[in-house]
Amino acid sequence: MARILLIEDDTILAESLAKFLKIHGYDVDIASSYDEGAMLTLDNRYDLYLVDVNLGDGDGIDLVKALRLSEDETPTIFISALKDISTIARGFEVGAEDYIKKPFDPEELLIRIESRLKKNEEKEIRYRDLVYRGGRFFKKDKEIQLGEVQREILLTLLENRGKVVPKDRLYQLMINPSPLALRVALNKIKKKTGVDIKSVRGIGYVVD
Repeated sequence: MARILLIEDDTILAESLAKFLKIHGYDVDIASSYDEGAMLTLDNRYDLYLVDVNLGDGDGIDLVKALRLSEDETPTIFISALKDISTIARGFEVGAEDYIKKPFDPEELLIRIESRLKKNEEKEIRYRDLVYRGGRFFKKDKEIQLGEVQREILLTLLENRGKVVPKDRLYQLMINPSPLALRVALNKIKKKTGVDIKSVRGIGYVVD
């Protein structure tokens, strides 16, 4: 059973969503504030965060940014009444997988959650002492903390092991693609995983 943390200061909405998701087989914890959400993420392991942007004691996007800086890469979906492009962009910039605008149909949220979690569960890939399963990478049974973009880039390279993956294909996995941003992402992947990613000049990258 997938475990979800719902961080929402509207008590009625939070309880309604939690009840709806539990009916559909999810284990849901509710945090009604920024501070309570932060504490629950420290003490528990979740498969997904649902985070309201406007919390009474803080900004949900800032909370997720802080979690990412602490190497918590749990998939996140923002829920918010804010519909301006700048807020939505901020949400994706800190590593959110999705952003759904209030008011929304709970069925739509359910579809997005199921899509996100199904994507995580479908694949298992092994490369030397590195294992990808459940949407996460492990080395000697210890999880390696990678950002969403880093995970997708490494997964693409491993799925095409021995083949050169064009830079343009890797750019498609990025929010703000550029040669520099790609090099930074690849360097972080190498440092965290030890995977030897080789550059094929002018074409792309390959893992042997």
